[in-house]
Amino acid sequence: MKDKLFLMIPGPTPVPESVLQATAKHPIGHRSSEFSSILKEVYADLKWFFQTQNDVYIFTASGTGAMDAALSNILNPNDKVLSLVMGNFGERWAKIAKTRGAEVETIDVPWGNAINPDTLKERLAKDVNKEIKVVTLTHNETSTGVMNDIETLCKIIKEHGALSVVDGVTSVGAVPVKTDEWGIDILVSGSQKGFMIPPGLSFLSCSQRAFEAYKNCKYPSFYFDFAAHKKSLEQDTTPFTPNVNLIFGLHKAFEMLKSEGLDAIHARHAKLAKGIRAAIRALGLKLLVEDDAIASRAITSILPPDGVSVPQIRSTLTKDYDIVVANGQGQFKDKIFRIGHLGFVSERDAITAIGALEATLLKLGYNFDSGSGISALIKSLAETKVTA
Repeated sequence: MKDKLFLMIPGPTPVPESVLQATAKHPIGHRSSEFSSILKEVYADLKWFFQTQNDVYIFTASGTGAMDAALSNILNPNDKVLSLVMGNFGERWAKIAKTRGAEVETIDVPWGNAINPDTLKERLAKDVNKEIKVVTLTHNETSTGVMNDIETLCKIIKEHGALSVVDGVTSVGAVPVKTDEWGIDILVSGSQKGFMIPPGLSFLSCSQRAFEAYKNCKYPSFYFDFAAHKKSLEQDTTPFTPNVNLIFGLHKAFEMLKSEGLDAIHARHAKLAKGIRAAIRALGLKLLVEDDAIASRAITSILPPDGVSVPQIRSTLTKDYDIVVANGQGQFKDKIFRIGHLGFVSERDAITAIGALEATLLKLGYNFDSGSGISALIKSLAETKVTA
């Protein structure tokens, strides 16, 4: 049926109707007092969402743009960077750092695992001359569905003295990310994730330590220049023409997010993740991330049953039920499928997705107790009392 397509992927995520209507308004001048008034509120809301008193810059770019901004403003050629890699987006940090001429070392763990804090602590302890300037890391690794213990990892980095540069693209708005309390120097995220608006904006929280590093950067970015964005932020504007209509949408989305409250937002994501994991187990399917303690609250990664392929599952869900789930990435392409439950997603959406998945598996010949997944999900949703 036309116009009923529903996204259950890591991003873009579903967008509320009121937010879509806000983005459809006629643009106004981006140097007007009216737009500055909106930006002033949005900048304040970003600090609330990031749980920081640091500046949070807005870029008209994807999340990768903010990642590029993070490193292009603090690195000089031959600076030493330690990248913690557990999936596709951890690898991306290392690739960006190399384009800046940095000397990049990686700590790699098998995809589907989290970074062991002891491994990081041991490596940084060996850096007695404090040569490692930056440590890059991913909070929620979207390619696998693993969530790192960012609080512990950033504490270790801070004790060493390096700058912590964190990909929070699919964690901000899904789980607690206490930027100031945890000592995160740079945290980036993207609009099409927990912010409930379409792709096109990204955000970067910059600590004073990170800004001091920027002052020593020999070749900072022009478009993403920290000083230009800081100056504009203080004047309730942006250095270059922003996506005015997406900021309209973000302004409206923040009204909804603040009405729900941070604790409730985080609890909702935890509840949905727990319920969907219970459903997958009840169906006899294998989760890529078996350990609930490191499992993402934004996406769930699932292995297909024997005799059924990932492309078959995704195609049937889309063609027959108008639900889109994501393929695996990199080494997991066609080996896992990923159900997103990030942003504007409710219990009804989870029930619909699991019901459609059950119907899909039946059509594809998988033998299981029909209704077991839905039953486990509903029971989990009814019984789960979670805190952020």
